[in-house]
Amino acid sequence: MEKKKRRSFDKSFKLMVVELYRNGKTSTEISEELGIGSDLVRRWSREFSVSGQSSFSGNGNPVLTPEQREISDLKKALKDTQIERDILKKAVSIFSRSDNKYSGS
Repeated sequence: MEKKKRRSFDKSFKLMVVELYRNGKTSTEISEELGIGSDLVRRWSREFSVSGQSSFSGNGNPVLTPEQREISDLKKALKDTQIERDILKKAVSIFSRSDNKYSGS
């Protein structure tokens, strides 16, 4: 069984497709003319509506403002810290069972 190679489209192509769609062509017309799925046309148009010129940064990675990047980093750090806390709670629970000294929550 041969794997189907995933096609990729550059930012300029996606912007051209969005422009055609915004100028009145239907997603079906564009998809037939360019050989792409009509769902892609609608998805790219939606992404452009939300993110404007910062759309289509490549490989599904959105372009973030410095504030958005900081928030993302802080959320990741918080999640990592919560995981570490949970692991330590379990370790304390396991070790305290054997010596009956810990009666924590």
